Amino acid sequence: MSDQHIICSTKGGIGEIILNRPPANSYFEELLEELAQQIDILSQSEDVKVIAIKSNSEKFFCAGADIKIFAANTSAQNKAMVVAARQVTTAITNSDKIVVAVINGHTLGGGLELAMACDIRLASEGDYLIGLPEVKLGLMPGNGGTLRLIDLIGMSRAKEILLTGCNLTPQQSFDWGLFNRLYRKEEFEKEVGQYLSELALGPKHAMAAIKAFVSKSRGMTEKAALSLETKLVDELYDTPDAIEGFKAFVEKRAPKFE
Repeated sequence: MSDQHIICSTKGGIGEIILNRPPANSYFEELLEELAQQIDILSQSEDVKVIAIKSNSEKFFCAGADIKIFAANTSAQNKAMVVAARQVTTAITNSDKIVVAVINGHTLGGGLELAMACDIRLASEGDYLIGLPEVKLGLMPGNGGTLRLIDLIGMSRAKEILLTGCNLTPQQSFDWGLFNRLYRKEEFEKEVGQYLSELALGPKHAMAAIKAFVSKSRGMTEKAALSLETKLVDELYDTPDAIEGFKAFVEKRAPKFE
């Protein structure tokens, strides 16, 4: 497809980022820096509402850090790689676009941390594994994976995965709340395309506000969270999307958001 490790395109309000480092899309510092840069570029685009992160591999979404490089690195070099990985997850969480992980292969270690940082995870049925095996290397997730896993599947199940390094199947991941959707393999591309297209038709200001609230309200007191909600919704009333939404409702038609 290309000798580039990160391939980007934009169409119909969707910015697409394809991981393209065969065979496992394992990453290193420079690849992570490029990925973070591309997320930032798409986040600043007025033509993009949704960012989809996909894989060009039939077997892997992402296997995380390249273990051969990691093992050969000094501790300082590995810490720099972790910093670069955190820049990617920070770019995702700070983006006002909705970021979707499209998963149809092994999703392990830093690859799962990348997917969990996304707002939504769409997955295919298949014979592949999902997990955080860092404990088997004498480590623990360092890119926000520990906290995000607890948020997504609960403390008890998260502890089991983190302490044992065990893997989940796609069906388990869906049943436990790690994946938002699980599609039949033969319908995966069609279903994902439809999902992303429908999401990209939504009101970008409202979607950005909802994402901001969900992210920022975590850990707030009820009073502070309600105050933030009031501030965000007050900023939406005069937006073109809100005006169109109310007009479309009165006229009994589907809204056409900018």
